[in-house]
Parts: sequence; C-alpha cells; structure tokens
Amino acid sequence: MQQALLIVLSVCVTGCTPVSPWQRGKLASQQMALDPYPMQNTFQGHIYNSREAAMGGNSAGGGGCGCN
Repeated sequence: MQQALLIVLSVCVTGCTPVSPWQRGKLASQQMALDPYPMQNTFQGHIYNSREAAMGGNSAGGGGCGCN
C-alpha cells in the first residue's frame, strides 16, 4: 500500500514543471483549451437537442425519433 502511494505521489510531483515565458503563449492558445470552439459546440448541441426533442443538455432524455 505504501509503495503504491509513493509511486502515485512521485508521478504527480514530476508532472509539475516551470513554464518559460516564451512557452506561455502556446499554452494560452485556443487549441489548448478544454473546449477550443465553445460557440460551435453550443450551436451543435442546440441542433442536437432540437432534433431529439429533448431539453436539458446532453443527458439521457426521452422524445424524438432517434434519427440524427
């Protein structure tokens, strides 16, 4: 148990590294975001919900014919 905890801790600690100022521009780019195209994904989600006749996001909901 202690060995597993030590391994997990060592992996987590080595994942942290200082970022140089010239590298921060790449990390702040749109492609590095969790959702790089929020407007496009919002629009596609709206279309999906309209087709499925389900309100309330991407959770399981009833209604619609099932065609996409």
